[in-house]
Amino acid sequence: MSTPRISHQEFQSRIDRIQEKLVERELDSLIVYGDEYRKENLRYVANFWPIFERGACFIPKRGAPVLAGAPEGEEYAREMTWLSDVRNIKEFACVTVPEEIDYPNAEFSSLQEILTDMAGTSKRIGLVGWWDIPAPLMQRLQEAAAPAHIVDASDLFFDLRLIKTTEEIACLREAGRQACIGYEQLIANCIPGNTELHAAGAAEGAARAAGAEDINFMVFGSGPRCDTVIGRAVNRTIKDGDMIMAAMAVQYEGYVATVEFPFVAGTMRDEQKQFLATLYEAANVQQSFLKDGAHMGEMVQAVRNVFKSHHMSKYDLYPPMHGIGLAEAESPYPDENSTGIFKSGMCVNSDISLFGTPGGSNRIEEGFLITDTGPDSLTPYIRKLLAQGL
Repeated sequence: MSTPRISHQEFQSRIDRIQEKLVERELDSLIVYGDEYRKENLRYVANFWPIFERGACFIPKRGAPVLAGAPEGEEYAREMTWLSDVRNIKEFACVTVPEEIDYPNAEFSSLQEILTDMAGTSKRIGLVGWWDIPAPLMQRLQEAAAPAHIVDASDLFFDLRLIKTTEEIACLREAGRQACIGYEQLIANCIPGNTELHAAGAAEGAARAAGAEDINFMVFGSGPRCDTVIGRAVNRTIKDGDMIMAAMAVQYEGYVATVEFPFVAGTMRDEQKQFLATLYEAANVQQSFLKDGAHMGEMVQAVRNVFKSHHMSKYDLYPPMHGIGLAEAESPYPDENSTGIFKSGMCVNSDISLFGTPGGSNRIEEGFLITDTGPDSLTPYIRKLLAQGL
């Protein structure tokens, strides 16, 4: 079996394109912030995903970037990253406590030293991760950068990450394969008498065994718990006739595929059949719009027209699609007023949902690559189930 990876050459090409944009925007350097939760931008440039600690990639207008983290994860960072210049700074330590943690064998750089190395006497420094970075750390950055100004440059990555490369698509496809393996086990274990935790564990374990590096989340609800919209698996015993709402986000090489198929454990009631048939219909109608040149807003409207025809519009909570990649949800994120156009190479996830109907609450999530001729499923097991219908 092939093991898709993002090559060093691709990482270097990303840095090259970023540096071109720095020149265009008259930025002297760029700081790309990341931590264990908000990892995607840092992974994009440095292939580093912090554990406990914080991290940042400092990219000059010309020359090689620097990856900065904290001492406990230094060797782990060197193991992951493609970059050769890895440094420690005290501000990225793993925990926030009143005491200053002592690392007697560590070598530290200062923020000011790194910023000077990157841009000398810079005037404008861009920051990707403006909404993610903690306020005290932002203050330290501003003090170290003075008299230069730090400006929000988060949108610089939107276009770069919108169209996926061949290597990115391969990683998303592998994440989708692993997610489907896990979801097949979830369905097999969602039987009356098992607990939600049992079924969730079977799914997560199967995906891990298939090669997943992480399960970003498992949303789970059975019976009345489906109405929570999101929620975690609990020690509730699944009963005959329970609706199952379960979404699993599987990560491989940083890329995330999310799968969710609405179904009933055991005997299905008539109102549940009607509800599920409506969701399945909307998912299948969506298919014809997932191709190069199609209007995103028209896709959203087509899905909502299905709900309208079944008098279920008031149960529709949010747009039925978003982009996927290094984040579980990223651009594009269209609504019915969107003027955006689907382009070949985009990777998207359906997110078709109805909550609070008499027949139940649930959603559908499956991944696709947009092509010239239509959608290429990244999660074929879910597509097969939906094509079969009830």
